This record gives sequence, C-alpha cells and structure tokens, in this order.
Amino acid sequence: MDARAAVVAETEEWLGTPFHHQGRIKGAGVDCAMLLAEVYQRCGVVPYVDPGYYPPDWHLHRDAERYLEKLMPYARELAGPPAPGDVAVFQFGRTFSHGAIVVAWPRLIHAYWRRGVVWGDAMLNPLAGREVKFFGVIDD
Repeated sequence: MDARAAVVAETEEWLGTPFHHQGRIKGAGVDCAMLLAEVYQRCGVVPYVDPGYYPPDWHLHRDAERYLEKLMPYARELAGPPAPGDVAVFQFGRTFSHGAIVVAWPRLIHAYWRRGVVWGDAMLNPLAGREVKFFGVIDD
C-alpha cells in the first residue's frame, strides 16, 4: 500500500473516536491536531510529535499561528489542490487552527469539537466559506 492510501486507511480507522482536547488514543479521544500527529506517525511519515500543552481556546484570543508552527517542520504548503493524504488547515477564530486529512477533496476526515472524528465536506458547514491552506506531508 502506498503512503497516501495508508494515511487515508488509518484515518478512516479513527472515525467515531470521541473528541478530547489533546487526546491521542484511537477509540478513546483525540483532537484535530493529535489526529494528524497520530495518523502520520502510525503510517511512518513523521516521528512522534509532542506539541506540548495548548489551551483549547487559544485560537480565539491570539494571533500566533501555533497550529501552523507545529505543522511546518513536517509539511510543505501546497499551491494547488490537495491529494488524498494531504492536510487542509482551516481558519477558526483568529488563526489557522483546525486541521483535517483529505480523502478526496472536498471530502475529508477531521476531529471536531462535540462530534469526534467524523467525515466532513469543505463545501458544507462548519467548514464552508472558511479560509483554507493545504499542506503536503507525504513525499511522493
């Protein structure tokens, strides 16, 4: 299985996992940042990522792009449309602070507050109309 297919398959295994701030246990709890960290690590794409503590509402009160700062050592920003296994990062609050794994744009999987890990569509609420950036983590 190639890396992109492995990332999508692993991400699908997380569906139904409850949302839990800074959680990173499949089936027990995960947030959007830790979903990315766990999926890409389990697929051998990145090493273990420890982002340190971050408050659940930091994106509402600060302009610092903490999410992107933690992602950038492992990814490169993409100019064109994303491929399966790439990352979409949406602006929530004041910063780009919500990540999702692309399955087939605009379909994606993400860990969303109060919903857990679910299928999403970037053209539908709560993602529709939000500014989005794309990142490649997998070296093709």
